[in-house]
Amino acid sequence: MTVRIGIDKAARYRLLSDAINVERDRRIAAGFRFEGKRFDFDRDSVTNITGAGALAGIAVAMGARAGGLRWADPDRDFTWLAADNTHVPMSASTYFAFARAAMLHKQAHIFAARAIKDMVPIPDNFTDDKYWPHSA
Repeated sequence: MTVRIGIDKAARYRLLSDAINVERDRRIAAGFRFEGKRFDFDRDSVTNITGAGALAGIAVAMGARAGGLRWADPDRDFTWLAADNTHVPMSASTYFAFARAAMLHKQAHIFAARAIKDMVPIPDNFTDDKYWPHSA
């Protein structure tokens, strides 16, 4: 009689894949840098950045003045809070670039996680920075 101790390859892969996803999500949520400032990228931030990014894109398409800060509200300059709680003024085109940078931050981590999952074998030290894009 053979006694098997441990888990099969498929179960091990699922466990490692789940752990890689946790690391990916942690790194995404840690935030990203844009024009020298770090910005949050938690779930609420993603929603807010996406919504304002759509508005910025529309403002640009409708001819928002280059460098103008009153593209979202005609009575107030547009700013976005950085992780250090400073107000960062952004024109519509700057904010659109900011939203794009946020999207690329997330995409880079998703692609890095996929690349790690495709490694044979998956490295035990997959949390090492060398496997991930530079973040915040």
